[in-house]
Amino acid sequence: MDLQITPKKLSGVVTPPSSKSQAHRLLIAAALSGGISIIHGLADSQDIRATRRCLSAMCAGMEELPDGTLRVHGLGNGIVIAPPYALLDCGESGSTLRFLIPVGLLIQGEASFTGRGRLMERPLKPYEDLFREKGIAWKLADNVLTVNGGRGYGTLALDPGTYRLPGNVSSQFFTGLLFVMPLLEGDSTLVSTTPLESRDYLEMTRQAQAAAGVTSRWLDENTLFVPGGQTYQSFEATAEADWSQAGFWYAADFLDSRVDIRGLNPDSAQGDKAVSELYWRLARPGDTEIDVSGCPDLLPPLAVMAAARSGTTRFVNAARLRMKESDRLSTTAALLTALGGRAEEGPDFLTVHGGTLTGGMVDCANDHRIAMAAAIAATACTGPVTVLGAQCVQKSYPDFWEVYKNLGGDIHVL
Repeated sequence: MDLQITPKKLSGVVTPPSSKSQAHRLLIAAALSGGISIIHGLADSQDIRATRRCLSAMCAGMEELPDGTLRVHGLGNGIVIAPPYALLDCGESGSTLRFLIPVGLLIQGEASFTGRGRLMERPLKPYEDLFREKGIAWKLADNVLTVNGGRGYGTLALDPGTYRLPGNVSSQFFTGLLFVMPLLEGDSTLVSTTPLESRDYLEMTRQAQAAAGVTSRWLDENTLFVPGGQTYQSFEATAEADWSQAGFWYAADFLDSRVDIRGLNPDSAQGDKAVSELYWRLARPGDTEIDVSGCPDLLPPLAVMAAARSGTTRFVNAARLRMKESDRLSTTAALLTALGGRAEEGPDFLTVHGGTLTGGMVDCANDHRIAMAAAIAATACTGPVTVLGAQCVQKSYPDFWEVYKNLGGDIHVL
């Protein structure tokens, strides 16, 4: 679907959808529990459907009630069972794949995963290196990853002990392991061999586990101690509104729209709540530097803000953005350039020069965050903006275009 947007300021009230990051974690904690868990406020998206689909394939029951509440029938008090073997389709969700590789090993002994788009090209080496060291077979061929603990169904494929991973690739690898470590027979430690980036995302995992009665504790900045022999208990929780998606509405306000953003938890563990502080940093004129290692998903809306401010903004520690749904350093730079802005990318940085956006044509590169950033940028352009592949917002914010129109956005399908 291609759209043309006529520049127009937005106005109205918006509540962002529930946090994908939190929803993935609540779903997995519920699936590992004994009994029935209740999760309120889950927003629909392709990524959340991927996690639900995979957990269902591993025999966790999913029952959606008329009000949108989800009842999750857990697999049962941490007991390893032998569900029917299934190829687990993760869609384009990196969170689904990385979170569920250890879970699949725990539940099935052997698990196979596939995906679409760039998913199976995205980094998995931290797991590959660690699992080979632990004697777990790893094979990636023809877009299918198979991991096998060599112990058969009904036997834990992982042993308690020390697990070391680099912390500068993605915290998602830590989350995947952290979900299964409490179910091992003995205590374990999870160690980051480099300074741990996106630490807030790991805190979100621990928060979801705490809701299910599972605990861990920090021994130091890079070491988590995880007691073994724990069980996940059923729980009831409500998914928070998503600070990542709120970032786009913050950007709209920055560009002189009047959007009243509601429903956000100011005390959230979500790392992307940093947008509320970064907004004001960007509002001050002059050159500035922003470290996005802890909030990489905010780069597109922050870059749009930077393109309209007075001064040059340098976004650093951003190498991981090259392996998102698109090479997001490149596609963000291309977005701004296509709309008359000035931006240069480097290996791990993006420099954006403030000025005026004029309009033009943006290829979304099948990246939901590029599509939404283009829509927000259009509100500050002097001419129309064409968005190619606008349907990619389905990945995380399916009703984005409807919300945009309800706020006064002027869009037409080409």
